[in-house]
Amino acid sequence: MNAEITTLYEQLGGEAAIRGLVDAFYDHMDHDPAYAGIRALHPPSTQGSRDKLHWFLCGWSGGPSYYIERFGHPRLRARHLPFPIGVSERDQWLKCMAQALVDSDIAEPLQRQLLGALSGTADWMRNRDG
Repeated sequence: MNAEITTLYEQLGGEAAIRGLVDAFYDHMDHDPAYAGIRALHPPSTQGSRDKLHWFLCGWSGGPSYYIERFGHPRLRARHLPFPIGVSERDQWLKCMAQALVDSDIAEPLQRQLLGALSGTADWMRNRDG
């Protein structure tokens, strides 16, 4: 059987869809008080953060390696060490991403798959208890 294997990048809808997901994520973070904790960890303008997450997710999901081309290896944990990330920040990030996935009309099975994969990474980013 010769089934065509598609990447997560393709399943999500490619670059434009990932940009939409990232914009929905940061729009929620900017406007929903439930995410004030993680919003406070970002600069006043989230444009740079939006670009970096977009570039990262494109490559992480099997698409173009924009982030690596610009910055080298992501070194996610090391790059986030200056920011206090605990259970609350992890959970806010994941809930914000879950909302963005719903807003982006991504199929529920793919939402679960993506959140499952991101949950481990989000927990790994924690650098403080609580």
